[in-house]
Amino acid sequence: MLTLNISEADIEHVKYERIQYPLARIRVRFDALYLTSQGYTRHQVSELTGLHRNTITKYIKTYNEGGLEQLKVLHWQGPKSCLSGHEQSLEDYFRAHPPHTVKQARAAIIQISGETLSVAEVRRFLHKLGMKPRKAGHIPAKADVDKQAVFVKEQLKPLLKKAKAKKCYVFFMDAAHFNLMPLVSMIWSFTRIFIKAAAGRNRINVLGAMDAVTLQVYALINTTYINAQSVTTVLEMLSQRCKKGRPIYVVLDNARYQHCDFVKACAKNLGITLVFLPPYSPNLNLIERLWKYIKKDILANRYFESADLFHEVVVDAIHLINHCPKTKAEIKSLITHNFQSFAQKLTQ
Repeated sequence: MLTLNISEADIEHVKYERIQYPLARIRVRFDALYLTSQGYTRHQVSELTGLHRNTITKYIKTYNEGGLEQLKVLHWQGPKSCLSGHEQSLEDYFRAHPPHTVKQARAAIIQISGETLSVAEVRRFLHKLGMKPRKAGHIPAKADVDKQAVFVKEQLKPLLKKAKAKKCYVFFMDAAHFNLMPLVSMIWSFTRIFIKAAAGRNRINVLGAMDAVTLQVYALINTTYINAQSVTTVLEMLSQRCKKGRPIYVVLDNARYQHCDFVKACAKNLGITLVFLPPYSPNLNLIERLWKYIKKDILANRYFESADLFHEVVVDAIHLINHCPKTKAEIKSLITHNFQSFAQKLTQ
């Protein structure tokens, strides 16, 4: 007599997956297996599930021979695609020449394979290849990925390790310039939403230094401009508010007002070590992610009736980052110590 030899762990697994598994056909199999494990006869399971007794027997044999993974295998095959012999050549072509539209992809398929497909069929084929509509991005053309990798390995990672151990402070410094203009982004809506555009132009500047461990932000905010004097003001702020005796490192880019002798002399007098990023390396400056968060989550898709209101929102954003636990939790998931490499982008 055929017996179901199932472990307690697998019983708990099928109990969950008979409801949650994404494929309905597999859920039916798990349901039959679970009912059998609970002592129901094959006749009773057949009545409860609508399956034939021979099918239930087949599922039990499949599980006994190969376990749950074998039970997930679907042997049914649909009709063979007319493009089955051209998949590799089409994939190679689309990797080298990404199409702007499905219609453009359709024209390429006709030219390469000689097969004429509908737009819907082409869309399904592109999804099958693993393609989907993605917004193109851009990276600095002059970025040196090898120098970045060496910098992360030999300087950034050791400094961050020391900072986590409270042996030093590490701050990431950068300036952001927020303009009073519509920042639009993707949004779930029933119809397309239009954001009013404010008349005239207005800007508020934020020069910030963010603690790499606590994510505390020390900032100088103005509506004029950021210069070397602004940088030294923030450096003095860090020197005053950090515990004495613990070295301070500030990671920053190569903007002229940050790389000048005046700033370097001030940092030396304050006992602060400036760590300059390799050229064209915004991906290595953690505070850049903070500016992106403010633009996307706070300023995007909003209309400000006055410049004063706009300035107030930006100032409040910095305050919330420092004092609101909810906001701190949101940025904590964004500002990790994992650094994106442009080399990864170039190979994708």
